[in-house]
Amino acid sequence: MTAPPVPSRPSPGPAPLHLAVALDGAGWHPAAWREPGARAAELFTAAYWADLVAEAERGLIDFVTFEDSFAPAIRADRVSGRLDAVLTAARVAPLTRHVGLVPTVTATHTEPFHISKAIATLDYVSTGRAGIRIRVSARADEAAHFGRRAFPVPEAELREEAADHVEVVRRLWDSWEDDAEIRDAATGRFVDRHKLHPIDFEGRHFSVRGPSITPRPPQGQPLVTASSGVLPAGSADLVFTTPRSAEEARAGLPDGPAHVFADLVVLLDASPGAAADRLHRLDAAVGRPYGGDADVFTGTPAGLADRLQEWQGAGLTGFRLRPGVLAHDLPAITRGLVPELQRRGAFRTAYGARTLRGLLGLERPANRYAAATS
Repeated sequence: MTAPPVPSRPSPGPAPLHLAVALDGAGWHPAAWREPGARAAELFTAAYWADLVAEAERGLIDFVTFEDSFAPAIRADRVSGRLDAVLTAARVAPLTRHVGLVPTVTATHTEPFHISKAIATLDYVSTGRAGIRIRVSARADEAAHFGRRAFPVPEAELREEAADHVEVVRRLWDSWEDDAEIRDAATGRFVDRHKLHPIDFEGRHFSVRGPSITPRPPQGQPLVTASSGVLPAGSADLVFTTPRSAEEARAGLPDGPAHVFADLVVLLDASPGAAADRLHRLDAAVGRPYGGDADVFTGTPAGLADRLQEWQGAGLTGFRLRPGVLAHDLPAITRGLVPELQRRGAFRTAYGARTLRGLLGLERPANRYAAATS
């Protein structure tokens, strides 16, 4: 049985523009932890992450992503160590009311049954604001933590495995019908066993009978996201891309997902040259220019608003902003960029939906097994 259809992408236009923020350590620049206010001593505390997510919610951000990987530390001058992204999201969920919570999961080394249960639980804890960001890894040093298979593995095989992983997760989310729980104390029936469905998935990478041990999540299907190329068309609700221009954004729009967000690393300051000067200082601290897969924007909130609106015209529906230094650039997004976009009528002035799917204009999907038996 195939995955449920993903809604078609909305027509591009001046509004609404969607925003996500990518949370990683002290920020995306490797020297971020050395900056004033970075709270380097608190990176592994719940309070630190709760404050970041509260700031994002204060700025009416659609959702935050939590980075995660199994990569070991390789440099002593960089932030080393991570908290588990799913558990961190679950910890901060009760402290927020509106912002979506999307932890990263490495499908290459995790079991889909465990992940389906964890994200369904997050959806319950957050009352319908959970999502997942699927990552794959071809790194031998990550595989060495598990010792179950020989690496390297071809990228095509990793992506095939990730597609199966997501298919299993989605089927498990549907394996309980919405009204499977009866909770009838008089008759002693808590659940209708006829509305629990074995998924009987048999594939090259996984063999999973099911059903899940967790009832269907509040959203039915929590949001599935991935970077472009990780999953086949139709597997993800939202895809992240890394264009360097509006032309690249237009040319690289993937088929299938309801939303396509461009990733941008951002360093924002009140004056046009201050952010560039700050980037140069950060680069000097690590001895080389910062570079990565995504474009780097340095400038003012108004200048970034211009960039986002220009790129939105290329067919993007939103942006995932990676703050260079969280202590500085996250508030610059929520208290500088967001008000600027609001003045232009390009961003919401209040949360208008109770679930993450609702914020993104996505319907709650029907249960595939209920439809098959009705």
